[in-house]
Amino acid sequence: MAEDRSQEIAEVRARVVRIGEYLHLEDKRAEAEVLEAKAGEPGFWGDQATAQSTSRKAAEIRDEIATYEAIADDVEEADVSNELAVADDDAELARERDVMLKGLARRLADLELGTWFTGEFDHEDAIITIIPGAGGLEAQDWAEMLLRMITKYAEARKWKVDLNDAPRGVELGIERAVLTIHGRNAYGMLTSEQGVHRLVRISPTDEKKRRQTTFARIDVMPVLPDEIEVDIRDEDIRVDVYRSSGPGGQSVNTTDSAVRITHIPTGIVVTCQNEKSQLKNKDSAMKILRARVYEMKKAERDAEVDALRGEKMDIAFGSQIRSYVLYPYQMVKDHRTDVETGNVSAVLDGGIDDFVVGFHRWRVAEQLSAAGAGG
Repeated sequence: MAEDRSQEIAEVRARVVRIGEYLHLEDKRAEAEVLEAKAGEPGFWGDQATAQSTSRKAAEIRDEIATYEAIADDVEEADVSNELAVADDDAELARERDVMLKGLARRLADLELGTWFTGEFDHEDAIITIIPGAGGLEAQDWAEMLLRMITKYAEARKWKVDLNDAPRGVELGIERAVLTIHGRNAYGMLTSEQGVHRLVRISPTDEKKRRQTTFARIDVMPVLPDEIEVDIRDEDIRVDVYRSSGPGGQSVNTTDSAVRITHIPTGIVVTCQNEKSQLKNKDSAMKILRARVYEMKKAERDAEVDALRGEKMDIAFGSQIRSYVLYPYQMVKDHRTDVETGNVSAVLDGGIDDFVVGFHRWRVAEQLSAAGAGG
């Protein structure tokens, strides 16, 4: 006889109601109407940057509402399918119901995760910088592995990835990587990866096949909205143009299109060489520079741990947020949340959802605990 899933469906429905309360859907509908009314005003497109930002925000709100409503409708459909499957003892319909419930669980997890992002820039795109640490050539190879992991994760989420800069190491791996990831909640989601990542494996460059411990750091910053003002004067920057030394293959530029921008007052240097267009590389470099200057100024103003990047540590022993062990056993473990898995290859292939979600669940719990203690 087809198993009755009515209790499970009731729990899913209750969860949907709770998430709807967190989302404040009526407020969001009202906000979307206000934004759309602005879009209909004469001269709206006179300020392109503001117009695009307003239109994007309205579209994101409508998309969030539509996603919630689609999930709520599918819960009711699953309930009907369950009743028919049980009443008719229909095994095929029961299988379809179970597939639907599994999909609902995944979609609800994503929607619920979105309710946890309440920071000023959590919904923005992300700038990721990967820096090799202790371990020499091995660290450069590890940095390239992390670049692939982050890129694969972003692609699985259907986010757009722009690789801004990733010069090859002399013998192995990459000297560094800078990439921009475009997608809803990209910055909020990827703050889970901020910190030092530790790799333990048999060294591929050691003839004696000894175990090697290697480190690299991932920094995560938001792409700042256009309306955020950052004072960068033309006379305070130096722009150098040179030939790309990109990651190889067809993506190597053969013209002098790579751009390096130096912000003289702070000494911040940004390099972009992925695009064949010098103008596009300069535009990308300026966005990254804006984010880095903003970050530095904010840290100075607040005189506290930088809220956007977290505490800086040496890229070496004792500072890692996560360890990836390939030898003498297989395990990836996050030292903040204790989330772990033995499927290392899946993680390095971009399967980091459990770590991302686990981090944010832990983060929210810590915030609630601190708020409770303070109250």
